[in-house]
Amino acid sequence: MNYTIQTAVTGEFDDIVDTTIAALEDEGFGVLCDIDIQATLKEKLGEEFRQYRILGACNPPLAYEGLTEEIELGALLPCNVIVYETDDGDIVLSAVDPQQLVGIADNDALDSIATEVTERFERVLSAVGDEYESTSEA
Repeated sequence: MNYTIQTAVTGEFDDIVDTTIAALEDEGFGVLCDIDIQATLKEKLGEEFRQYRILGACNPPLAYEGLTEEIELGALLPCNVIVYETDDGDIVLSAVDPQQLVGIADNDALDSIATEVTERFERVLSAVGDEYESTSEA
């Protein structure tokens, strides 16, 4: 089961993260949390890990609409977008597939919200892909 939508690009990791955050903002998302997995694993475990960031993205109007329909939806929020470096040096952007995510709730009232978030995430991935050289789809 695919539970993400993704693309791969080449470029400087931190620049791609910044571009991703800007593209999310252009689509009405704020980044509520930015977790640097590489730094966290180094600090907490002393382990080396690839560059890997988790961006917790939230679009307040869509979150409000979803929570109004399904109060437990908050357990699935914010929607995560990850940016990580592959072994080949490419950078992958991967967003949770909102349609898969809200499918767990089994509430048809969430379908249109999931479609809207999916379309916005696809535009984010496309915008970053347009800014940097795309590689084969991840």
